Order: sequence, then C-alpha cells, then structure tokens
Amino acid sequence: VMQCSASLDVLFLLDGSYSIGKGSFEKSKDFAGKLCDAFDIHPDRVRVGMIQFSSTPHLEFPLDSYPTKQEVKERIKRTVFRGGSTETGRALKYILHKGFPGGRNSSVPEVLIIISDGKSQGSTAVPAMQVKERHITVFAVGIKFPRWEELHVLASEPPERHLLFAGDAEDAANGLYSTLSDPVCTATAPGCKVESHPCERRTLETVKELAGSYVCWKGSKQPNAVQASLCPFVRWKRVLIKHPSRCFRTVCPDPCDSQPCQNGGTCVPEGLDRYHCLCLLGYGGDIHCAAKLSLECSVDLLFLMDSSAGVTLEGFLRFKAFLKRFLQAMVGQDSPMSVGVAQYDDGVRIPIELDQHKDTFSLMRSIDAMNFSGGRTLTGRALQYIAQHGFRSSPVFADVQDDLPRVVVLLTDSKSQDSVTEAAKYLKDQNLFLIGIGSSSMRAELATVTGNPQQTIVYSDPQDLFNRMPELQRKICSVGNPEGCHAQSLDLAFAVDASSGVSLENFLHLMHFVRSSCLHFTINRDVTQIALVTYGSRAHTVFALDTHTSNSAVLQAIDQVPFLGDSASAGSALLHVLSDVMTVQRGARPGVSKVVVLLTSGAGMQGAAAPAQQLRHNGILVFVVVIGDTERDTLLRVAGSPNYLVHISSYAELQYYQGLIIERICEEARSPVNLCKPNPCMNQGVCILGPGSYRCQCHGWEGPHCESRVLRGDSPRSPALPPRSHVQWSPRDLQHFSRALQHSKRQ
Repeated sequence: VMQCSASLDVLFLLDGSYSIGKGSFEKSKDFAGKLCDAFDIHPDRVRVGMIQFSSTPHLEFPLDSYPTKQEVKERIKRTVFRGGSTETGRALKYILHKGFPGGRNSSVPEVLIIISDGKSQGSTAVPAMQVKERHITVFAVGIKFPRWEELHVLASEPPERHLLFAGDAEDAANGLYSTLSDPVCTATAPGCKVESHPCERRTLETVKELAGSYVCWKGSKQPNAVQASLCPFVRWKRVLIKHPSRCFRTVCPDPCDSQPCQNGGTCVPEGLDRYHCLCLLGYGGDIHCAAKLSLECSVDLLFLMDSSAGVTLEGFLRFKAFLKRFLQAMVGQDSPMSVGVAQYDDGVRIPIELDQHKDTFSLMRSIDAMNFSGGRTLTGRALQYIAQHGFRSSPVFADVQDDLPRVVVLLTDSKSQDSVTEAAKYLKDQNLFLIGIGSSSMRAELATVTGNPQQTIVYSDPQDLFNRMPELQRKICSVGNPEGCHAQSLDLAFAVDASSGVSLENFLHLMHFVRSSCLHFTINRDVTQIALVTYGSRAHTVFALDTHTSNSAVLQAIDQVPFLGDSASAGSALLHVLSDVMTVQRGARPGVSKVVVLLTSGAGMQGAAAPAQQLRHNGILVFVVVIGDTERDTLLRVAGSPNYLVHISSYAELQYYQGLIIERICEEARSPVNLCKPNPCMNQGVCILGPGSYRCQCHGWEGPHCESRVLRGDSPRSPALPPRSHVQWSPRDLQHFSRALQHSKRQ
C-alpha cells in the first residue's frame, strides 16, 4: 500500500561475513527483498543497488542495472554468500571513494541500508561519520542477535528512527517508509499518520559468573613444600539482553473500521479505501452481505427448539443463532410465510405464535428473549402438543382456515426420553410436514421421527449447521412437491443382488431401499414404469416394466420377493435387463429415458463391464450402487463414470444416499433421448430416425415394430396394425399403440 515514489538512490550494504553465517545471510536477502516493496522502483524514481561486504566489499549490482521491482528482487535472491571477516569500516570507505555505483551523483537523495550483526573487526566511527557528512541517510538494520551499540554509531540521527530489526520484517519496512515519508518521499496518504510505539532491541551477551570454588595447590616459600587452598571456578554463559526502545510506523484508517459487512460477513481490506465482504452462506444479495435467499413458497412454518438439559446451553444458543440467521435471510417484508417458534423440555411453550410478528426486527427481539430451560428431553410429547395447539389460528371468522401447507422444523441434539413413533404418526395424520435437524449422532432418531431420511438435515460440526440453510429452504418449499421426477417419463429397472454374499437380513435392506425409492415416482403407463430383477448366478424378472400400473401394485409385489442365496453374477443380470427387460416386447417405450440401478454387494462384478457397456451403447444408463469393499477400478468400468457410482460402507447407510440416487436418475430422465436406442424394432428390423420420430424397416415382418409375420393369402392381420411397415411414429403415438398391442396379445 505504502510506496516511496520520489526520485531516490537506495544502496543495500549486506554483511556476508562468517559471523553472520549463511542462514542469517539468506534472511538478510529476504528482508532486503521485502524492503523493496516500500519503493516504487523505476529508472526515473527509485533506483536500487547492492554491495556485499566481508573481508573486502564486492559490488553485486549497480543502481542502474534493473529498472523494475521484480528484476531487483530476483537478483537479490541470486546473491551468493561469500564469507570472511567483518570489515564494516572498509566497506564504508569503499562507498566514500566510489560513491553510489550507477547512481545519479548526489542530484537525488541517497539512502544507505546496512544489514549487519554490528560485530565489526575494526573501528566504524570515523567512516560512518564521514558518510553521514555527505548527506547520505543511513539505516542500520540488525540481523540475528546484533551488537546494537555499534549499529547506533552507523545509523543517522535520530537513531531510534533509523535503527531497524530484520526479525520484524513488516514493522521494519513500515518504519523505513515512515522515516522517509517526510520529507524524502511523497506525502503520506490522507488519513494516515506516523506514530511511535514501544519496542524491544534484543541481543545475546557473553557474561562471566562465579560457579563455585575447588581445592587447588599453591606453591610455598619453603623449599619442596606446597600449600592447599580454595580457588574460584568461573564459567561463561550467553544471556539474552532486552533493551527498551521506541519504533515508528505509519498507521492508516482501515476501510473495514466502519464494519460495512452485515449478517456476520467478514470485511477484507483492499488498499487504503477499498474492501470486499466475504459473506456467509445465505447472504450476498449485495456487496454488504444482504440476505440472498428467500422462501419462494407460501407455508405456515413453526420451529420447535430443543431446550432440554441434553442439548446444553451452548447447543440451545447455537440453535437460536441458526434460527435468527435463517429467518433474517428468508423472511422479508413481503414474505408470504407466517412464522412461529416453540421450545420444549418436560413441557412445551410457544413464545412466538404463528403470524404474531409482522416485521423481522420484532421477531428477532422475541427470539433473543427466549431462555434455556434445561429439563428432560420429551420430544414425543412436544410433537403431540404442537400438532394439537401449534397451528391454532385466530382469523376474523372462526370457520375460515387458510389452506397453506403446515411445516414443523424440529431442532434437536439430544435423544428423546419418550417414544416418538406415535407422535410422528399423529403429525402425519394431521397433514403436518415434519423436517428434523440435528447432529450426525441424531441421524437414526431423526429418520424415525420424520418417517423419511429425505426429511432430515444432519450436520457434522457447529459451523456445518449454518451451511445447511439452503437445504432447509429447499425442503420447506418441497412440501406438496416431493423430491423426485413425477412429471418425467421414465423406464426404470432395479437389478438387486440376492446372492449368499448379501445375506437375508441385508437383502431386506436392499428391498426396503427399492420400495422407498418407488415412492418418489408416479407409476403408470404414461409417466414412470418400473421393473424389478433379482439375481444370483442367474437373473429372474420379478415383474416387467408393463406388469404393474400403480404405486400400490408395485409396492405389494416388492413385499413378496424371495431371497435366492446362491453365487452372484452381475454380468448375467445386466445382460438379462438388456435382452428381456428393456425391450418393446416387455413394455419398454421408445423415446423414453431408460435407467438400470444395480444394487450389489460387489461380488460377481468381474464379467459385468461388457454388458454394462452394451446397455450404455443402447442408450440405457447404468447406475451402480455398491455396499462393501470392492476394487474401485472394476466398479468404474461397470458404471462408466464416477457420476454413476455410489460406494457405501454398510447396508444401514443405504437409505441416506437415496436422495442423491433419485436426483441423478431424474437428471437422466430430463436429458434428450435417441428414439432408436435401444432398438424398438423387433425381429431384426432396422430403426431409421426421422425429425422427432422414427420408423422400422422390416424384412419378412410388418407392423410399426416389425412384430407381425407377413402371411400369404387373406389371413387376418393383428388388430390395430397399419398396413405398411414404414409409417412414422412419434413417441406419444407409440405409447398409445404399445398399450393396444399389449391388449391384443392378452386377447
């Protein structure tokens, strides 16, 4: 930020003697590079040169060598340590004799920066005085543990403004700029001022101390006689000495002093008068972190906060902070949402009734007034109470009720001490939508309370709770619009591992996953068709795509699936799906996205890559869900992409990945399809694409899909079949025709 832009010649004099050592010499170079940041290096402004001295001075580069700051700093880095005795006086005499090499001959101010430990082998007083008499400004910078008294002699007056310590590089660079700012450099930026502050000068001194006495022998005047005596024992030790001093620095007003970032945003200064805000999730509507999220849905929303001893005061305050931040981000003046807040332990209180507050400020004040109670965790009783009393509205006309969806958000971090199952069922019977929020230890209980893992939000640490705000927003607004792809046409097949490697208990986990996944789809002839295949060493079609035309029929069929229990062959299962499930004869619809979800323990995957590739070649997505340990490379070859592979450590965790899997399936359902993949034409018919349609070119067969053999004579044709095999069909026409064809087959 602060740069000296005046016309100035700066010469570094670096101590490269053995008393400094190679390590400290590298620090000196680094410090010199940092000091360059305080200069606007340019041939017409600040020029920089360097001399290294030890037994003799050596010119590293003159002042007119490098015109840019970057080049100067790079050259300083390449300077090599020379070693030798510390002849500081000789280096000063060199400068008196040669001047500033490459400089402008005293036509501009000259600054000499000596970086040394101040342990010269000769006297420096006279040459130092002569240098200063030439109006050269001398800064003495101490490195390592310097001899400050000698550096005092080297530095210009007043010494406290010209003595620096390389160990505090940022302060030293600021101090250099502060001293030069008036009158050498351009004026200090508006609002900035130079101020002094207390600092320390440290050094190591060797001192002598008495360690004790020992018996020694001394001579005597008498011949052949000695005398015993006590002699002092002295040792030398190095002591850290601190000299109090004063340092100077330039202090400028921080553009973040006014705290311009709202809603917990962090202000990051950019120079003296600019800044930017790092905003929390849910904010960033403008540069000052205004609320960005908003609930674009109309609901009656009640937050139920755990205030029991199990959640602790810290957890209760965290929930309050989350609630405030969420509502500040979501609830605006024109919000279509009415909000209430309740808290519970042994009992339930509703300090903020639904629609009690019309503005955010009074709502925040009421939340602040809520106090921690610390009783037992009776979550079941609290949910029952909220279902009965939480949404009691008081409209002008008592018989008038709003038709807004009613949402309860449970915030808890303590396992319930009463049963929650009946209460959760009662909420559902009252058409209340429940969302549970808690830490990862609450995952299982929240799934029980809500009845659906998709209605839970689990956070890993306190900060992660605040990152879940957008997820909560989505779940609140998904009421009445459950996650899934209800409006998308889709042919979906589940291929489930029923081999002995899974076990009966885990097979039931897999079937429960298939069952709950089916709830996310509208199952009928026009929207989603679902098929189920189980496999061990061989694959079995439990039901085909066109077998069941409703959700209830599919769920009933899933409940009756037998466990096979032999060896596993995922490859044979995928081939079976390709040849016997995803075909027009078995109810597959042309022009509709097709997905196979392979649920496997990972056994029998060796021969599955080739069939999976065949499915993809025919326009059928293969989604692989693996539970347990299996080589990832094999799995990737089957899935074709990491996007279509989910690797889970245990069967119990399978339910928590359902949302991700459904979302990926729905993405595929929305993507465009190739009407000729898989080939809708039967009996070796060739599918020929047209604009938005296709036709089948048949040989010895006829019908839109080459399904009827050409007969001689006047034998009747199959009902509803057109006379020629090259008629073009759109996907919608073909769906209706497919139903007629199935009907004729049954007849």
